[in-house]
Amino acid sequence: MSVKVTESDDNSEVTIQVSGRFDFSCHQPFVEGYREYPKGEKKFVVDLSETEYMDSSAMGMLLQLRDHSAKDQGDVSLINANESVQEILKIANFDKLFDVVVE
Repeated sequence: MSVKVTESDDNSEVTIQVSGRFDFSCHQPFVEGYREYPKGEKKFVVDLSETEYMDSSAMGMLLQLRDHSAKDQGDVSLINANESVQEILKIANFDKLFDVVVE
């Protein structure tokens, strides 16, 4: 498990990449990764390209991130999830709460 946070060149967007298992063991680095930015000021992208699995605690972290994101709370994109993670997101109806993009 690792969490990597990068900011775009124009400082408008933050990408959080989760590698391995996205579960409670990621909680502290994931939350610290977005809380270092003032609430409501950034768009966030969660890159799931290297995420093997996610559980309910990961979904809770994504909801907290959504609350922390820019103004309309729709400024969180989940990108590049594998088929099993996509299925988890779909079952939980997260595709209705987040912009889910597979490239």
